[in-house]
Amino acid sequence: MARLGDDWDNDDVRVRPARSSRPRTKTRPAHREAVEGFVTTVDRGRYTCLVGEGTRQARVVTAMRARELGRRAVAVGDRVDIVGDTGGAADTLARIVRIADRRSILRRSADDVDTTERVLVANADQLVVVSALADPEPRTGFIDRCLVAAYTGDLDPLILLTKSDLADPATLHEVYDVLDVPILVTGRRLAADGTREVTGLAAVRERLTGMVSVMIGHSGVGKSTIVNALVPDADRATGSVTGVGKGRHTSTSAIALPLPDGGWVIDTPGVRSFGLAHVTPDDLLEAFDDLLEGTVDCPPNCDHLGPPCALDGWVAAGHSGPGRLGSFRRLLLSRAASD
Repeated sequence: MARLGDDWDNDDVRVRPARSSRPRTKTRPAHREAVEGFVTTVDRGRYTCLVGEGTRQARVVTAMRARELGRRAVAVGDRVDIVGDTGGAADTLARIVRIADRRSILRRSADDVDTTERVLVANADQLVVVSALADPEPRTGFIDRCLVAAYTGDLDPLILLTKSDLADPATLHEVYDVLDVPILVTGRRLAADGTREVTGLAAVRERLTGMVSVMIGHSGVGKSTIVNALVPDADRATGSVTGVGKGRHTSTSAIALPLPDGGWVIDTPGVRSFGLAHVTPDDLLEAFDDLLEGTVDCPPNCDHLGPPCALDGWVAAGHSGPGRLGSFRRLLLSRAASD
């Protein structure tokens, strides 16, 4: 044994190498084989995407977020790149590896204090604010907040007033005509076969065809009824208004639905509040081109709600109308006011 020990050397002993301190590479896969998809629904970490839109190979693919996206959220309306099993077979799961640049964003904060933003919908052309004229009563504070969200998110606003068979829309027309926001009106009537039908639907369909439109409104205003009339196969749940004048939540998740003649309508859950803590006065001011130049002489950090704001003098000199300034300030106040 002594002679055997003399034949061994330290170099003959295998030692586990030390863990490398070299940092991980920052190189990420190029995913050149990725296919483009359009996100139509989001449900608990699973994303339903339409791949091959407008082609014979169009198919629905279920995907999850890839780790390389970090904390960036995926929203309905996003254009994304998908890898993995993109054939659309049942019980398969692909991965979303990239989100294309967004041309518009509908977002809100948790409340009027917490500035954490939540992206509701991406890449929409217009925001359709649905409000009933009665049952429940219209809430101009909520409409104003939605207009702020549209202006600051690069969406064109559109107001849709429902239930005109119960109340006259003239009052709300007077409030919003100065903002040049298009207003459409629908109602209900009893058809010859005894069923209720929606009136004014042709104008709504014409305005939405070929566009990506988001519909938002309080529960009970008839939003899902409109969606069902526009998209016959939508089958969105509808509900009644409670005894205290508040609607029951019927839509539970946002979903993009294809319109028969082209375009998409995105139905969103009924909301009771719309936080705008992330919006600043200057964010909103960019939507009022006729007032923007008048703020050059405003003091730093001006809230534009009154003296020493220079906008009063700008309007008095005839550069814009008092109605426009009043509407701008009303929208500013809606950022901090209760719905």
